[in-house]
Amino acid sequence: MTKSPEPQAIAERELCGLVNGLAQQIAAHVRERAVTLGLTSAQATALREMTGPMTMRELAERMSCEPSNATFIVDKLEKQGVIERRAHPTDRRAKQLVLTPEGNALRERLLELLAQDSPLAGLTTQQQRALQDLLEQAIVRP
Repeated sequence: MTKSPEPQAIAERELCGLVNGLAQQIAAHVRERAVTLGLTSAQATALREMTGPMTMRELAERMSCEPSNATFIVDKLEKQGVIERRAHPTDRRAKQLVLTPEGNALRERLLELLAQDSPLAGLTTQQQRALQDLLEQAIVRP
């Protein structure tokens, strides 16, 4: 007699619900904080991910979106004087995205706001690392 797949299916459904619920809480948190700075959640996500100079493709990967979507977001941030496109130091075909001084200040303020009442604030740093490790193991990357 074979074992029923039902218990595994229930466990996966419950886990997916929890992961989805956390993702929704994080998205709402980012959206609420972004609005206070006059940003969309996509712009806030782009700023959060701008840890240094990077290409549009790198930013898109970090944002989990298509490069064309990242381009649209960066265009808006560039018009606001937050991001500049510069020549890439080693690839003549690519442009490098760099935060302006105003962009750096806005990013710092955003990070401060995101740290306040974060959905992950109830977890210790060690628990957050453990959760990250588990999620990275579960995600299959090509």
